Amino acid sequence: MVQIPPPLSNMKRVFIIHGWGGTPNGDWYGWLKEKLKKEGFDAKCPEMPNTFNPKIDEWVSYLSKSVGNADEDTYFIGHSIGCQAIMRYLETLPNDTRIGGVIFVAGWFHLTDETWDEDYTPEIAEPWLKKPINLAKIKKHSPRFIDIASDNDPYVPLDDKDIFQKKLGAEIIVLHNKGHISGEDGIKDFPLLVKKLLELSEK
Repeated sequence: MVQIPPPLSNMKRVFIIHGWGGTPNGDWYGWLKEKLKKEGFDAKCPEMPNTFNPKIDEWVSYLSKSVGNADEDTYFIGHSIGCQAIMRYLETLPNDTRIGGVIFVAGWFHLTDETWDEDYTPEIAEPWLKKPINLAKIKKHSPRFIDIASDNDPYVPLDDKDIFQKKLGAEIIVLHNKGHISGEDGIKDFPLLVKKLLELSEK
């Protein structure tokens, strides 16, 4: 009889949070999850609720249930509104909780007028844009943040990277001509994310 070894208690976990209208296997998420598993991470990409009508409370609650107890072996990678969901989730953690780190991809605090169409409306985004985020509290949960932006993102002002840098002390990486850093921009794999997460987890 084959005995299955118990899971390693010190296995590092990473949660990949997709964007508005996204799915766990869209864009580069599925590729990244499999690559990180090969690197020894317990990698998950939860299917966030109501992807075309994301609500803060629903997303934060779902992420909290998916994560369970967060600790220093817990990491997060978010794309677009997924970055907001991660930040708003971190706001809810007890003050003494420490996580391993976060990588934001095309994260935002503001959105351009090019964002809006029949699926992506200002009414849906308004709570995310207007409800304050306690960045000082978020920073206490980890000293390790990275923000990856693109210099021609049609939806996210490049200046938003300065907020990540000034308020969270994030390392800033600006990619050239990568749009919203999505599958529609031709990005189906993302080796840089693997590299940066390995760097975060080894510090």
